Amino acid sequence: MRRSVKFRLIFLISAIVSYSLGFQFLPESLDGDLNLRLVIGFSVLYFILLPLSYWFCIIKVGEQKLWKMLLIFSLSSLIARLSFPAEIAGYFEFIAWLRYPIIAVLLAIQLFLMVSIVKGLWQARNLSGDPRVHILETFQEQDDKKRSLALVMASEPASWYYAIPYLSRNHIPAITSLKLRSSSLWCWFLLILGTLATASLAYFVIEPWSQLAAIIVASIISYSLVMVTANYRLSRHYSLYCQHENLIINNSVWGFMSIKLTDIADIEIGEYSRKENKEGLHFGYGASSNIKLNFKQPQTYFGGLGQLTEQVDSIDMHLVDPQALVEYFQQYIANQSGVPLPTDGATTQELQTCDSPAISAELSSGS
Repeated sequence: MRRSVKFRLIFLISAIVSYSLGFQFLPESLDGDLNLRLVIGFSVLYFILLPLSYWFCIIKVGEQKLWKMLLIFSLSSLIARLSFPAEIAGYFEFIAWLRYPIIAVLLAIQLFLMVSIVKGLWQARNLSGDPRVHILETFQEQDDKKRSLALVMASEPASWYYAIPYLSRNHIPAITSLKLRSSSLWCWFLLILGTLATASLAYFVIEPWSQLAAIIVASIISYSLVMVTANYRLSRHYSLYCQHENLIINNSVWGFMSIKLTDIADIEIGEYSRKENKEGLHFGYGASSNIKLNFKQPQTYFGGLGQLTEQVDSIDMHLVDPQALVEYFQQYIANQSGVPLPTDGATTQELQTCDSPAISAELSSGS
């Protein structure tokens, strides 16, 4: 497990445990020294220890923006409003008032999303590739923050695009495929059953308090079936392809990379153990990868549907047919240079004589 993912899980577990303990042990009033000490202790936990943990685990290790500290302070304020004694909870009443502008903003965003989805689907009916590729091309001169936000907005049309075979009928054929568990039918069926079970459970849990809220929550969860289906079709058929001289890598529907072919320094086929390089970026399941890409300059990986960005200098992947990717690059170099290429025994240095990506196609022993 990569270091950034490990620390995200550490913080998530810490926050869940801390807030759960607060609901369990915080008193209903400030009567008595013990109750006062409990409130002081949980105040330190909510507003000092958890924000410090968030800063280290998410901001520093995960290389996220500092403004995201507002999220943990807002969440701690909300939990304090719901769990602290009434004498203190009143000071966090501003959180309750914020729900009105938040609802208004959410409704505006929802309306904008609906318009964007309908417009995006109409435009996507004749696209030859992922709508997110076209978004990145539109925002290619912008910084990663704006590109990330654009990808988040494009994730919904992309889900419908891949979920409905008719919309993706003109999609560019894949070069080869990543070995992803999400590309198997049994995984798709399990995710569908899990989504339906979660929606049903949410309805029966919330229904005693509010039938309307139960219907809304269950409907939102059931709507995830579109993304589940898109995740399966994308992983199975379109995980690795080339469009407009960009290598497109879809690590299921959650992770996305678009790499200019000219930004690839070299490609190496071999066996790359993931235990030896835990901090590297790995695509595909298994204990090892069979191909590695090194870049001339850092490339951006958009994880979490575009919300989590990382800069990487190289990646390794577990492909179904790594040689197919090598041959594709050999053909690309031949088209760019106009000269015959060496055979598969060529070294990286020999291929770097062309002003194009170099390829090291020497297989390691046993591969």
